[in-house]
Amino acid sequence: MIAVAILAAGKGTRMKSTQPKVLHRIGDKTLVERVLGSVVGLNPQKRIVIVGYGAQQVRESLSHDGDLEFVEQREQLGTGHAVQQLMPVMAGFEGDLLVLNGDVPLLRPETLSKLLQTHQDHQNAATILTAQLPNPQGYGRVFCDAQNMLQQIVEDRDCTEAQRQNHRINAGVYCFRWPDLAQVLPQLRSDNDQNEYYLTDAVNHLAPIMAVDAADHREILGINDRKQLAMAADILQDRVKTHWMLAGVTLVQPDSITIEDTVHIEPDVVIEPQTHLRGSTTIGTGSKIGPGSLLENAQIGEQVTVLFSVIRDSAIASGSRIGPYAHLRGQAQIAENCRVGNFVEIKNSTLGARTNAAHLSYLGDAILGTQVNIGAGTITANYDGVKKHRTVIGDRTKTGSNSVLVAPLTLGCDVTVGAGSTVTKDVQDDALVVARAKQAVMPGWRMKSE
Repeated sequence: MIAVAILAAGKGTRMKSTQPKVLHRIGDKTLVERVLGSVVGLNPQKRIVIVGYGAQQVRESLSHDGDLEFVEQREQLGTGHAVQQLMPVMAGFEGDLLVLNGDVPLLRPETLSKLLQTHQDHQNAATILTAQLPNPQGYGRVFCDAQNMLQQIVEDRDCTEAQRQNHRINAGVYCFRWPDLAQVLPQLRSDNDQNEYYLTDAVNHLAPIMAVDAADHREILGINDRKQLAMAADILQDRVKTHWMLAGVTLVQPDSITIEDTVHIEPDVVIEPQTHLRGSTTIGTGSKIGPGSLLENAQIGEQVTVLFSVIRDSAIASGSRIGPYAHLRGQAQIAENCRVGNFVEIKNSTLGARTNAAHLSYLGDAILGTQVNIGAGTITANYDGVKKHRTVIGDRTKTGSNSVLVAPLTLGCDVTVGAGSTVTKDVQDDALVVARAKQAVMPGWRMKSE
């Protein structure tokens, strides 16, 4: 059996925020959510979050995860003190305990799996995660024998010059055999400069102990301030973008592009500069996105082009062209081979196949059939000041420039709307509708000058 405890009680003073440190975000997830995500593949029987500062905020932010347990550390007296709070809820547990930090969001699932597997294969009392830092100055060094059995941990200030050549440091991530740790926890003492109880002191009372190196030392980066938060975001972006480039996606100027790790992209997609992909976005083969586009929770088919546009919570079928400067939102559904062009906004509307809205239009709460052509400046007036209303436009209907369609309204198939019309009543199939004031010309009229 496996239990996971996440240390999430600290305030994070250097973040300069009233928000608990673990609730700051990288992409669409908080730090603690990313830590929780890293252990999903381990299938732990218990997941415990140790809370302290802002405890209620942390609980509420994780309320969607019904299987979590929370333990409160009322005073923050060190990592050992935090784990001591587990004693009541872990009574009778006979398995292994994985201890993680809620402000270390970049650990890979495969790293934790390796740590746990090594721990169990060797039946260790404890196994600690370590890393080889290029510049370990300021960190305590971990010394092991040829079999990676722990020999000692020496603080940086106590190292000899020879010991400082060792670049292996303690990452602060541990796997313990819980019954062994439970016997040691009551023995921890706070007789140190900080008057705190350290979990590393527990290691001195356990045997055997092994070390496991993280493959990438950047995985163990802890977040203490906004600069480190930005560094972690950059590392995550580098991972995600490297993954997609190796999977056959072209990123033009990758440093200018951001892609959240919830996005899925098929091979032969081209992502142009200054493009940002967020949420549950998917992009089909052969599509070209950008430059200068934002996609969030967007489903994009194959061979779609999106240029200088924003698409949120909407779906674009294969072969369609979007932009420049289009805005699709609120469950807009665009069928195959459509054209949504310059300064067109579409909200909660469906466009049938081969329908075009090329310029300067607003389509809200509308259903359009196939091969509809929306003239420049066409507006669906969907709001009466109290409620939203729907506009339905049949197949092959055409609207002239500067038309206003006042909902609720149904235009049949093969209808032509004259330019400048304000249409307020339904129109049957195969009709021309012209609804505009008669033009008045007054010869010889000129504004009088004062």
